[in-house]
Amino acid sequence: QVRLVESGGGLVQAGGSLRLSCVASGRTFSSYAMGWSRQAPGKDREFVAALSWSGGSTSYADSVKDRFTISGDNDKSTVYLQMNSLKPEDTAVYYCAHSGGYIPTLLNIYEYDYWGQGTQVTVSS
Repeated sequence: QVRLVESGGGLVQAGGSLRLSCVASGRTFSSYAMGWSRQAPGKDREFVAALSWSGGSTSYADSVKDRFTISGDNDKSTVYLQMNSLKPEDTAVYYCAHSGGYIPTLLNIYEYDYWGQGTQVTVSS
């Protein structure tokens, strides 16, 4: 069992920045990848960024590329999402995700086995 706790959400004006954090606890010794997805009201959940602990590779959705940066500290089982140049369309609940085994496609939402409770990000225009 892996428990994920997100923090760092809030209200920000368009063009501003926020940094989300996610700490994993429990059976994290077999962690392969962690990432962030988001879900806006009435929309499907979108996986926006992921990080593989194996080699440190990252992957981003086109909607956030060049604005969001994912990073992590494997020793602390923590992953971060730095979000810059935020837009109103970035408003959503952001969820941290964890995969305990190899996954071929980092942005495949169905490959992740544990999820956090989510943190709200609201971007005002």
